[in-house]
Amino acid sequence: MNEGTDLFAGVTEFVETVRTGSFTAAGQRLGLTGSAVGKSVTRLEARLGTKLLHRTTRRLSLTPEGQTYFDGWVSIMGEVQGLEDAVVMGSGQIAGRLHLQLPAAFGRRHVMPILLQLTREHPRLDLSVNFTEHRVNLIEEGIDLAVRIGELANEADLVAKRLGRQRLVICASPDYLATHGVPVSPAELMQHDCLIGSRAAGLASWPLRGGKGETLAQLIHVRHEFSDGDVMVSAALAGAGLSQLPTWLIHEHLATGALVPVLEEYVGVEMPIHAVWPRSRYLKPGQRVLIDALVADAAQATSIYRV
Repeated sequence: MNEGTDLFAGVTEFVETVRTGSFTAAGQRLGLTGSAVGKSVTRLEARLGTKLLHRTTRRLSLTPEGQTYFDGWVSIMGEVQGLEDAVVMGSGQIAGRLHLQLPAAFGRRHVMPILLQLTREHPRLDLSVNFTEHRVNLIEEGIDLAVRIGELANEADLVAKRLGRQRLVICASPDYLATHGVPVSPAELMQHDCLIGSRAAGLASWPLRGGKGETLAQLIHVRHEFSDGDVMVSAALAGAGLSQLPTWLIHEHLATGALVPVLEEYVGVEMPIHAVWPRSRYLKPGQRVLIDALVADAAQATSIYRV
């Protein structure tokens, strides 16, 4: 490598291309044309003397060398960013942009008030929030922190802090139950209209408690699928069917009788809620402030996690 070679030339364009999936999308993030990004990546490949991306008319994919190069630069960029953030933290400034991923209904109802309060306290703290139930690779996507509901995979490159848990119940509107009857056994869920969120491939099921307290997967008949918890609540209130929902989302409707719990001897399965972030030697000041705020909120007696 020549002494005057810019080690970073084309690297940012390459990393953003992998993260976004196309030269055009990467250009939009970087303020460049897709053509300019593509040429920059091509020059990078020529300098390295190896192909980093397979290009077809429909998609881009990493070569084995490209995957190694991408993983290495993502780690390096994380360390550089962490170093800069540590310097900023030493100056007492909470500034910069936090990239967050939140489950839709939980994020809107519970996390957003905390985030907005932090931005009021720290005017130089900016947010980029993606609401989705899908789990992505936080490091590859450049996500600073995610809130995840459910059991976590064993991911050595992530750090997790348990915030609490959510308890699931099965419920429906009085009108639905008057029309279709009240199920008295889990097997009857195959004869009812059930409302679910986004599901993985295969047959749909709900987790229920067995006679010994174990968790069992009960097959259900799916009538409607909604990718948003608030929409599921609205549909259940409108009499569209039975739904398995967390108590933090519906406790007011249960209290007023607008939703009626069923199969109570079988429900009560709990799912953990975690804050998750990439493992790094340094944390962004904004990350640390947000983690502390989420933990403090979860510890309150009136916390949503205790509903």
